[in-house]
Amino acid sequence: MLTLTHNVSLLNYNTFGIAAEAENFIVLSSLDELTQLSEMCEKLHPCYVLGGGSNILLTGNIKGLTIINQLKGIEVIKEDNENVWVKAFAGEKWNDLVQYCLQNNYAGIENLSLIPGSVGAAPIQNIGAYGVELKDVLENVETFLIHENTIKHFSNKECAFGYRDSIFKNTYKNKAIVISITLKLSKTPKLIIGYGSLQNQLQHMGIEKPTIQQLAEAVNIIRTSKLPDPAKIGNAGSFFKNPTISKFRLHVLSEQYEDIPGFGLDDMHFKISAAWLIEKCGWKGVREGNVGCNPLQPLVIVNYGGATGKEVFEFSEKIVQSVQKKFGIVLEREVNVW
Repeated sequence: MLTLTHNVSLLNYNTFGIAAEAENFIVLSSLDELTQLSEMCEKLHPCYVLGGGSNILLTGNIKGLTIINQLKGIEVIKEDNENVWVKAFAGEKWNDLVQYCLQNNYAGIENLSLIPGSVGAAPIQNIGAYGVELKDVLENVETFLIHENTIKHFSNKECAFGYRDSIFKNTYKNKAIVISITLKLSKTPKLIIGYGSLQNQLQHMGIEKPTIQQLAEAVNIIRTSKLPDPAKIGNAGSFFKNPTISKFRLHVLSEQYEDIPGFGLDDMHFKISAAWLIEKCGWKGVREGNVGCNPLQPLVIVNYGGATGKEVFEFSEKIVQSVQKKFGIVLEREVNVW
């Protein structure tokens, strides 16, 4: 039975530590509550779903209905000699799922270790790190279509995955609630260790042929050395996406900036580091009032305490305009702005 409350503080429901209120608020913890949820959404729309709150910037109080997804459970639903299919419900913490897979020697998401947030947010964002994205291992997503009061499964292809993008951020935005995801993982690891920072860390650890557990440990060391802990200082991880530019555009820029990092996507397109662009514009370590650009990783905007969502957004806009003016490249926010 869903319990509806009003004017609830969301301070502890977003890792940025922004003080905002939900006009109407419920916690979803059982599949039996979905029909009642559909009825509430019809009366109190628009509906917003919060998982771990690690990729959200609240710029004001939230009208309509805010839903905290707390559906829990992780289980193996099928396996053969080579693969295992793991089903995880949306309310689980993503890193708890990674740890479950590491403990059972299920390979495929070790590169995604220590990514904050919930399982339910993972397909929406198509989370990725160190050469691996969720789409590489995802079998399907089970969702609840709010206004149709029905359950729908999306195959990997139907999710229309892109770089930090999916159908759930577009066509089905605020229309579908993720119930669970199913991953197809391997019993025989095929490790992805192409990233230079990952290779360097493994070398520093004295490991030539890592296990999935050792690879995850290397990822954890890198992440904790660069990214501030949201429990200590408010942030939402990477605030901007790495932009994609043409091969010609990269060639032009490289004539002026020899150290510009470009990662080839295909013969004609390259992804370049948003952190590098931001640092070149002089934002690394800059602080304005309660908001600042992290001194270790300029891709991260931090709330030093007491910042409003509007202040964070305005700070990010200054960075966007600065990069566009200097490089002619428009940065796109990875963080969802509410």
